[in-house]
Amino acid sequence: MKPKISIVKCKDYDTQKVYDAVKSSIKLLGGIQSFVKPGTKVLVKPNLLMAAQPESGIVTHPEMVRAVIKILKEINCSVYLGDGPSVWGSQIENIDHVYEASGTKRIAEEEGVRLVKFDNKRWRHNKFPLTTYLDECDYFINIPKLKTHEFTLLTAAIKNLFGLVWWTHKVELHKKHFEVEHFARMLADLYSEAKPSLTVVDAVTVLEGDGPATSGKRRNLNLVLAGSDCVALDSVMAVIMGIKPHDVLSTKEAAMRGLGISDLNGIEIVGEDLNSVIGRPFLLPVALFTRKLPKPLVNIAKKFIKYYPHPLHKVCIKCGACIKTCPKKVISMKRGRIAIDYRGCISCFCCQEICPVAALEIRRSFVARLAGL
Repeated sequence: MKPKISIVKCKDYDTQKVYDAVKSSIKLLGGIQSFVKPGTKVLVKPNLLMAAQPESGIVTHPEMVRAVIKILKEINCSVYLGDGPSVWGSQIENIDHVYEASGTKRIAEEEGVRLVKFDNKRWRHNKFPLTTYLDECDYFINIPKLKTHEFTLLTAAIKNLFGLVWWTHKVELHKKHFEVEHFARMLADLYSEAKPSLTVVDAVTVLEGDGPATSGKRRNLNLVLAGSDCVALDSVMAVIMGIKPHDVLSTKEAAMRGLGISDLNGIEIVGEDLNSVIGRPFLLPVALFTRKLPKPLVNIAKKFIKYYPHPLHKVCIKCGACIKTCPKKVISMKRGRIAIDYRGCISCFCCQEICPVAALEIRRSFVARLAGL
């Protein structure tokens, strides 16, 4: 049977409009009871990358979260709401700030659900420690935000699962899998271990360009997507972005393993016609343009074609988030300014991802500029 993906239009984040769109997207798939039994415990996980405001386009909008919670409460489910924000070392100290700034705490209080922290873990096949709420709850619902990503190209259904990884072990995984192909394999491992019962995608306001954080550019897409196959969802969203599904290496890897369907001919799309919601291609992250080159040329030229983070000292607020998040510990504060030791930099762009004020831009080496990359 073909996996079914729903696409529904949603003009803005008005509470009733979002609820109607999310309700419709799930109804097109057979209704919430096709995925969750009444009276059960459900973990709801949005994308809360950092302490960003709801309108930033960086985090899952709280009204999307509210809509899913309401639908679950209609069948008497107990809801556990939470996420593990990005990879900076002092996450535990900042999670309350993330919940507050993103509007997640307010939604939890207004809807009377339990807001949780992913502070307990269980190792899975000696590969990664995941939150124990996956064990405590009967079901898991994924609510990602559609964004471009300077490392993985697209972050949505599969990439959002990275937030299930216990606290600062995210840093260790970045260190261990700093090549994008290796990171994609790790994400496929993660998806095979923690498959959501249902994924509802916030694609009302999205990010393009140098996403997934403050360097990205907001764009109104005005869509809600839903499905149970994260590979199929990411494939449909890739097409909407103007790229091929297998350009996203985590999608390619998961499809090759038989974890989902990436061929659009094998996916049933309900609701809006796919072609009717495809606009201009998304602006893509600058750092990914090396993918224009054939692999042999990349292997030869990769020592010379480089993209790297560069601090904008006039913008920097000296918060130290980039220092804490760097998996290779090559960022420091020297003479009151951020300094990067590029000899050890692996261009994972975690620093840019976590910067609250977009004070790290991506720069290109001379050869990359000369090649027009």
